[in-house]
Amino acid sequence: MKIVIIGGTGLIGKKLAGILRERGHEVLAAAPSTGVDTITREGLAQAVDGADVVVDVANAPVWEDQAVLQFFETSGRNLLAAEAAAGVRHHVALSIVGSERLPDTGYFRAKVAQEDLIKASGRPHTILRATQFFEFVGGIAQSATIGDEIRLSPALIQPIAAQDVALALADVAVAPPVNGTVEVAGPEAMPLDELVRRFVRGTKDTRKVVPDVHARYFGGLLSDRTLTPGANPRIGAIHFEDWLAAQAGRR
Repeated sequence: MKIVIIGGTGLIGKKLAGILRERGHEVLAAAPSTGVDTITREGLAQAVDGADVVVDVANAPVWEDQAVLQFFETSGRNLLAAEAAAGVRHHVALSIVGSERLPDTGYFRAKVAQEDLIKASGRPHTILRATQFFEFVGGIAQSATIGDEIRLSPALIQPIAAQDVALALADVAVAPPVNGTVEVAGPEAMPLDELVRRFVRGTKDTRKVVPDVHARYFGGLLSDRTLTPGANPRIGAIHFEDWLAAQAGRR
């Protein structure tokens, strides 16, 4: 099976490419750095020619509200049109659990817009929504830092390792399209402030984590349902403490 990964040089894309190649598939890791640009369409038609499946894990290079919306809408339209012309049988997209529950955050609004384009396209598709990655917990801490304090909501989150997301995507990619959305989450739900507290403790960070129910998460207010999956998600195997210990070992 020929599988094209849009964003194939990024965190998830690299892991996904490796898994699919190990399983015997022909994989093209597509990105601007490899000559495939979904915004300008450079190399896009050639990349998807003969592909059975396209997996879109591309991330916007910007965070400003209008720019990120424009990225996902333009990229999505160009990619879906190229796939239709090439007869691609399955479009897979990685999205985020809870995107529609954070309307005050431009990035999440843009991901909802991307999902809406896919659903309206009529193309056979599967949208995989994942919870927050372990790999981004440090960035969450940094975004919430004021002085020597990290102020975070105690709302629940159920984070997941990028490796488990890639494994889920690999399974979805070779399965028939569901023409809908599936979810994947980590094995443990915990308060967001506790997650970051474990991270700073494990990385010998001296900042103090302070729970604050009014603290915003990239601009949005959280409840226990905002960042956690619905019923019957796929559950990853890697626990946060094990991932953290492995990171410490690599350092």
